[in-house]
Amino acid sequence: MTAPVVREQLMAVVEGSPKAVGAHDRSTWVALFAEDGQINDPVGSRPHNGQAAIESFYDTFIAPNSITFHVERDIVCGRTVWRDLSLATEMSTGVVLDVPMHLRYDLVGEPDSLRIGTLYAHWELATMLSQLATAGVAGVKAAAKLTPQLLSNQGIGGALGFSRGIFGVGDKGKKAASRFLDAAAVGRTPPVPVELPAGTQLSNADVNALLTGVTKSKMLVAGRTVTASVIVCGEPAIALFGFEASGHRLNRVRFFTES
Repeated sequence: MTAPVVREQLMAVVEGSPKAVGAHDRSTWVALFAEDGQINDPVGSRPHNGQAAIESFYDTFIAPNSITFHVERDIVCGRTVWRDLSLATEMSTGVVLDVPMHLRYDLVGEPDSLRIGTLYAHWELATMLSQLATAGVAGVKAAAKLTPQLLSNQGIGGALGFSRGIFGVGDKGKKAASRFLDAAAVGRTPPVPVELPAGTQLSNADVNALLTGVTKSKMLVAGRTVTASVIVCGEPAIALFGFEASGHRLNRVRFFTES
């Protein structure tokens, strides 16, 4: 039976990521992940599975750049840590991209040897591409350098897999999630399975009682998911919206609140 962990132990692992990224410490950053760890960055793109793929991810997206984490809040729910933040990435050509994100870390292992099992980076690839396109000459140069880096470190399959991150439920999915929260705020929650906190499914009556008054701020679409920064029951949380395999119909809403 896995021993219980406390918030400080989980956060120590999560905080290790920006520290290693800032120091450009490849070995320390890669060692934060389990041997069978997985990175979904952005969610919707082809996952990076295992140590070799994680090393290639570092070489492609972290090593050439200077990255700063601007964290607004952390939410710990069980062994999952959500970071509500934006990421400032200064590329080698000097262009700086400022991308809003929700980062989800699912941690595994014993308390004294915790590792990141899966990292989900919820951010909008279209937003980054738009910033590159409007960055003038520096943006053009950055795009020109990124393409061969992708091909060299990820191969054609990896480059195509990364581009998949631009597809998914899109603006229609974001609007569906927004409508759900707007209706829930006034006690008219649509008939969609709701977990609050994540892992605990609520009855319709409980959903209406608990979600009335919910407010939202940042919303992001990545792949076939939408995430939202919300205040629910007076506390900050991350709402994760799942959709059916095709179309824009919600099939589950999970609220991650502080344990």
